Amino acid sequence: MPTLHVNVVTPDGKVYEGDVDMVSVKTVEGELGILPRHIPLVAPLTVGAVRLKKGSTVDLVAVSGGFVEVRPDQVTILAEAAELPSDIDVERARSAKERAEKRLQQAKQENIDFKRAELSLRRATNRLDVAGR
Repeated sequence: MPTLHVNVVTPDGKVYEGDVDMVSVKTVEGELGILPRHIPLVAPLTVGAVRLKKGSTVDLVAVSGGFVEVRPDQVTILAEAAELPSDIDVERARSAKERAEKRLQQAKQENIDFKRAELSLRRATNRLDVAGR
């Protein structure tokens, strides 16, 4: 059975590389499942978990925006930030989530950037979800 070679790369370097049966990413237009021999495309990513399926195993990578480039036998994810579950500092993510929630509450009363606080909350929640906590 054919596979896809996947690279997940950030400005800091390579986060993941391997061959998988299927890749699932969250684009700004919605969820995208990619199988071998998929038509070439480039799509912008949003905050979400990249699911990398090989056999019965599914690996997750927390991604905070970027782009996915698809070729028939290769997928490259150029992410602003990406972390494997083992690399996620859960306490730091929880603290970030709490700070973002407080900012969102204050945004109703003060002059706080609501979209920025909302994005911070989405990133922290995604990291906690991928870490399994």
